[in-house]
Amino acid sequence: MARVAIVGRPNVGKSSLFNRLLGRREAIVDDRAGVTRDVKAAEVEADDDQRFTLLDTGGLWSGDEWERAIAARVADALRDVDLVLFCVDGREGPLPGDFEIASFLRAQRAPVLLVATKLDDPRHEERPEYFELYALGFGEPFPTAAEHARGTFELLAAVVERLPDDEDEAEVDPIRVAVVGRPNVGKSSIVNALLGEERVIVAAVPGTTRDAIDVRFEYGGRSFVLVDTAGLRRKAEGDIEYYASLRSEEATRRADVAVLVVDPATFGDHEMRVGNLALEHGVPLVMAVNKWDLVEDDALERTREELRTALVHLAAVPRIETSALTAFGLHALLAAVVRVYDAARERVSTGVLNRWIDVWTQRQPPPNFRGRPLRVYYGSQVSVAPPTFIFSVNDERFVTRSYEQYLRNRIREDLGFAEVPVRTIFKARGRREGKRVRT
Repeated sequence: MARVAIVGRPNVGKSSLFNRLLGRREAIVDDRAGVTRDVKAAEVEADDDQRFTLLDTGGLWSGDEWERAIAARVADALRDVDLVLFCVDGREGPLPGDFEIASFLRAQRAPVLLVATKLDDPRHEERPEYFELYALGFGEPFPTAAEHARGTFELLAAVVERLPDDEDEAEVDPIRVAVVGRPNVGKSSIVNALLGEERVIVAAVPGTTRDAIDVRFEYGGRSFVLVDTAGLRRKAEGDIEYYASLRSEEATRRADVAVLVVDPATFGDHEMRVGNLALEHGVPLVMAVNKWDLVEDDALERTREELRTALVHLAAVPRIETSALTAFGLHALLAAVVRVYDAARERVSTGVLNRWIDVWTQRQPPPNFRGRPLRVYYGSQVSVAPPTFIFSVNDERFVTRSYEQYLRNRIREDLGFAEVPVRTIFKARGRREGKRVRT
């Protein structure tokens, strides 16, 4: 799939343009410079059904502590792009930083389309500052105003026109893995360790990652998209952190599998909340107990027992001890991700399920409701990811919470869904709107 990168100084409207071309708010936008630090990717589908990957990058030549790290991420991203959208503020004219970036882009040898941003008023295009943009050496600037969608439709058409034709090879959908957890537990370090290179910025400062960052890679014949998310705090501080938290939660809901990264020195209710967020949306969960190399030998068993006790409601979740620093446990972590991904997509035939229902109801007879017994007539699996089962009963109001949990436990243990969330639906036969759904 073709790749297009948006590049420019901080606060020239790169993320606003990214969101506008996508047609949704995917990247965090703020008036303050330097909000975007890592490279964020998303797929764009144009009107003529041509698709391409759009990359939002951090601001170059920012002059702050992140300058070198951001420049390294941008250089990595530009290695295999088909087109660069070089964004400059059309109201200001070219600044010294723009000329630096122009030289940087010429060294990358990727095709460049110059995009003048923030031109809400067409009269700006008649000012000398606008014509000075030609001095950057990339020809006529493309006028846009992402906030009001001015020129963005035409820009999208121009991008598609410059991209190579799509190959006819059918792409296999990758496994989308959201790496989640509280701040500073090593989420970005685990992503970099899995990739074998530093693709996302790592720092000791909590909150380094502010947006959900997608990185694609291959492992063991399978394709993955790792989504490095901002740390989820108990309470967000400020607008940027609030929107970063929303992006993390959205990335978790959209994931095929969520990896909950836990620091063995700090865990508790917060990890339960983050884990339950994934499970409530039917997303399989794998727990990565990171920084395991820092646990003293005489404290290993005690730490394992403390984890089991504190996170008892996540007892069914695969728990992998890892170290991003030494790469310990990373193969086992990916193996667990593939295992729960495949398990969540397994199907059980109606015949097999109903033979098991006979066994289950004989082992544990259904409850009585004021002398009227619950009757389970039959069941079927209606969907996967998460595995969803419908039970036809005489009256869904007779289904007690304990009996529903009993059936769900039997599904998990007897049908091979022990490590993934399942949903059960009870539907009364012959009664209108008699339906009860639980996860």
